[in-house]
Amino acid sequence: MNAVPGGAVYFLVPEGVDDPLRVSGGNVFDRRVAAGLSAIGWDVREIVAGSAESVMQALADVPDGAIALIDGLVAGRASAAIEGSAERLRIVVLAHMISAAFPEADPHLIEGEHRALRAAARVIVTSSWTRDELVGRELIPPEQITIALPGADRAEVGAGTRGGCALLCVGVVAPHKGQDILIEALAGLRATPTWRCTIVGSAAADPTFAAQLAERVDDLGIADRITMAGVLGASDLDAAYRGTDLLVAPSRTESYGMAIADALGRGIPVVASRVGGIPLTVAPGRSAVLVPPEPWALSRALDRWMLDAGLRTRLKDEALAARDSLPRWSDTVERVAETLGGLR
Repeated sequence: MNAVPGGAVYFLVPEGVDDPLRVSGGNVFDRRVAAGLSAIGWDVREIVAGSAESVMQALADVPDGAIALIDGLVAGRASAAIEGSAERLRIVVLAHMISAAFPEADPHLIEGEHRALRAAARVIVTSSWTRDELVGRELIPPEQITIALPGADRAEVGAGTRGGCALLCVGVVAPHKGQDILIEALAGLRATPTWRCTIVGSAAADPTFAAQLAERVDDLGIADRITMAGVLGASDLDAAYRGTDLLVAPSRTESYGMAIADALGRGIPVVASRVGGIPLTVAPGRSAVLVPPEPWALSRALDRWMLDAGLRTRLKDEALAARDSLPRWSDTVERVAETLGGLR
């Protein structure tokens, strides 16, 4: 890795970035980037910021001319502070997703995010899909955008089961991740008596949705086949991947799909929604079946997976072949470091 010589960077991250009960792809990305920048010589000064007032105070304490790397979730809630500091600081917004991509996004949050992005000197995004969205909405010129794809750790290849019926879904439990779509699709597979599904993810983001999901599982009579595992530590999550045959990602919107990349890094095939950046995440190989984010489509794809041994073999071979094409976290950090270094 050709590391850019480091300097000081003030990294504003959201509250709960280290909370094990609030694990998210964005939080994982922030933690890996912060650690990676520190490892190659950057002086990373992390600041946890929640309210707009705390962001304003944090930026006021940053020395003139310094680099401020700001998580997009933080920036969108504090656009006035970003705009007020844009001439004094070199601001880089790290946009994991754009709010306008969510069907029921708060218009005030969308407007705040747009203002913050326009005020930034540079924007780092985690997929080419997000870049295209920003350019297409005429928010940021393409020359101000850097793509830093999330890394994927290479791990032990998932052994799975003989019948291919062990399913895994990983992601924060929330409407945009589509676990309700998965539940409805699984209900149509009751004629296949051996399937099991483990749903891993924090319920803290939307407790009401999580409770409704659990109630629906009971109503459908499939509670004995579904494990709502909550947040898993690293070793337990590795064990869950090792025992699975197929990762299911039923998202309604997704900028990249870190769980998909993690599965492919273990040679595990994927059935996922054809939305957002997911098709680009699996583009290096054909190790995934992509469907509309609808229960009927997902149910049909899962039926085919379970009934067609030839399909399972082909997708497994393709997933194993895709492992070497995935970016590593060192690649991600290098892209971020190049962007920050270019502002000094």
